[in-house]
Amino acid sequence: MPDWLPEGVSAFGLVVLLATVTVSGVVYGFAGFGAALIFVPVAARVVPLEVAIAAFNISAVSSLVTVVPRAWREVDRPATVLQIALAGLTASLGIWVLRVMDVTVLRWAVTGVVALTLLALVSGWRYRAVPTLGTRGLVGLGSGFVGGATGLLGPVVVVFQLAGRESAARSRATTLVFLTVTSVLLLPLMAAQGLVTWAVIPLGLIMLVPYGLGTWLGHLLFRPDSERLYRGTAYLLIAAAVIMGLPLFD
Repeated sequence: MPDWLPEGVSAFGLVVLLATVTVSGVVYGFAGFGAALIFVPVAARVVPLEVAIAAFNISAVSSLVTVVPRAWREVDRPATVLQIALAGLTASLGIWVLRVMDVTVLRWAVTGVVALTLLALVSGWRYRAVPTLGTRGLVGLGSGFVGGATGLLGPVVVVFQLAGRESAARSRATTLVFLTVTSVLLLPLMAAQGLVTWAVIPLGLIMLVPYGLGTWLGHLLFRPDSERLYRGTAYLLIAAAVIMGLPLFD
């Protein structure tokens, strides 16, 4: 393979990465989240984990063109911008906590909370109050902190959206815009931490087109009136995130 790709990436490994990132894009385009959940565990068997995460975040830039413009028209813009800005602030704190705290304890705590909330959602629980701008701001703070500390940027905002009364279309649009824009804005922070290097950028750029194509196909598969299908898919993805996040599988 070309020497400008990360060391150890074979021709077969590159095919695996490109196929996986395409599938991840389809899921993301349909559900509005879940791409990293699919891509990172598979990619980590081909390249080091930090390389997989950094390259994936670079490829996610394509979502700004393929799906975000349409989703942007459906979201509560002031609330979404606030969530993104506050998530960016607390992500650095989350990374610091990751460095000083027992990672196993932190992961048990996060997966436990997400699992209990998922059980409540599946049982039919929803909050009835209309969320205020302050509430949505807290969701942004929590998402950034948990994302920085565990790599799971999505669960907090996804669970919040699913627990509300918004339509599947608007809920999907909100998580999609939040996760895409926040992931892209975190690239400079990752670079400062030494995760985005010149060795990673070419791989991320190669994956950019198939991921973008996947998100476009996923968007075509989404049907705004398929509330039950959307929620069922979301619940399965959250359950998979809980299982894969357990320290038992390290």
